[in-house]
Amino acid sequence: MSTDDKNRAIAAAILPLVGGAGNITSVAHCMTRLRLGLRDRSLVRDEALKALPAVLGTVEDDTYQIVLGPGTVARVTPAFEALVAGGAPAPETGAAPGAGHTAEELADRGAALKAARKAKNATPFKLFLRKIANIFVPLIPALIGCGIIAGLNGLLVNLGWLPGVTPALAAVASGFMALIAVFVGYNTAKEFGGTPILGGAVAAIIVYAGVAKIEVFGQQLSPGQGGVLGALGAAVLAVYVEKWCRRWVPESLDVLVTPTLTVLVSGLVTVFGLMYVAGEVSQAIGDFANWLLAHAGAGAGFLLGGLFLPLVMLGLHQALIPIHTTLIEQQGYTVLLPILAMAGAGQVGAAMAVYLKLPRNGSIRRTIRSALPAGFLGVGEPLIYGVSLPLGRPFVTACVGGAFGGGFVGLFSMLGDKVGSTAIGPSGWALFPLLDGDKGLGTTIAIYAGGLLVGYAAGFTATYFWGFSREMIEEFDVDPEAAPHTTPATTPTDPTPEPAKV
Repeated sequence: MSTDDKNRAIAAAILPLVGGAGNITSVAHCMTRLRLGLRDRSLVRDEALKALPAVLGTVEDDTYQIVLGPGTVARVTPAFEALVAGGAPAPETGAAPGAGHTAEELADRGAALKAARKAKNATPFKLFLRKIANIFVPLIPALIGCGIIAGLNGLLVNLGWLPGVTPALAAVASGFMALIAVFVGYNTAKEFGGTPILGGAVAAIIVYAGVAKIEVFGQQLSPGQGGVLGALGAAVLAVYVEKWCRRWVPESLDVLVTPTLTVLVSGLVTVFGLMYVAGEVSQAIGDFANWLLAHAGAGAGFLLGGLFLPLVMLGLHQALIPIHTTLIEQQGYTVLLPILAMAGAGQVGAAMAVYLKLPRNGSIRRTIRSALPAGFLGVGEPLIYGVSLPLGRPFVTACVGGAFGGGFVGLFSMLGDKVGSTAIGPSGWALFPLLDGDKGLGTTIAIYAGGLLVGYAAGFTATYFWGFSREMIEEFDVDPEAAPHTTPATTPTDPTPEPAKV
């Protein structure tokens, strides 16, 4: 079977299990997930969907998200969109529930916890952060590609190889970053309900070389000043100016007046205010990150690595995306991502401990075996929502592993060995090609690898010794396939078993 046929087969297997083409309102994807808007959530057959070999897990948020992994999702999404456009009937509903404490039951608990968190935390602030994430997530593939090329070019320059090619590689790697403000402006206007090209036009002012002739607050502006934060603010302002014009400009003049006023008003505000303010904020972010890791790196790394999984659960991690992008634009890499990536290492270590603590539960162990390769590559959702979160304690001990891994990387920052990533998105082993720092590449790789090992070991140790109570072992260390044949633990007068203690 060719690659295209395989991707079409995956898409064809998924579509009927999410209610068919008629149940799909939107299709998008990020680094690892196929994100679907659904008309009727009840038509989704979760268990059958999770049983597909290509599906690593599911997550419920503002959209229904199917974890396919990096690379796969980008290839399956076009095939899925084609099937949706062609139409497909909705399936018959109704899937047999699993018995006993199976991986499917844990996944259902994880989905329920996710849904409850979503309902509780759908605040205006959280919704705003989702908009910010939607602006930057589409840029991640370009950031990754250009970051890897930049790393390759740096290696060739250091080795003195291919001197005739390295300038071209530098241009390829740097072109996107030089114009990233334009893409941010375009996506911002699109996300906030304006005309995307007008947002891009206003943001383009920030990178225009001619701004160097303009003086603001006694200082000459420089091209790129304010960066992505300035572009974000400029495009949001353009959206509001455009919406105001749509309300008040006569329809016969709209095509001429609205775009002109939108670009003129928001452009002047950007030049004479936003660029300066955003430039100061961007500089403060970079200075603070450097100061924090230089003076309190171990403690900061411990806190960031330990709190990242809860931040993900609350949706607050999305606030870090523009900070990462600002650091990459300003310094060439973000020093925060390698520390935050340690949370995934703690999750992997915790999952391995769960595997050993539940030798009789073949269902959960199979889920862990299938999800661990993705976990090593930084795709943690299957382990989080399918194993550690619904179990409860192992989620906390996974955070402990992330804290120790983050503290390890932060400690070396205090000692003068910064570890950064030239792009956002990947973590785990997938981050190795994107690593950069202020010392040699070998030192940078060794520190990051050491952090992963510490995260694995701490997550495993904490989970193995403190991740399970005696009651949890009695409840979950059973053979689910044998459950229907055993004598129920309840009395005849109370046929309903007690709920699981998580």
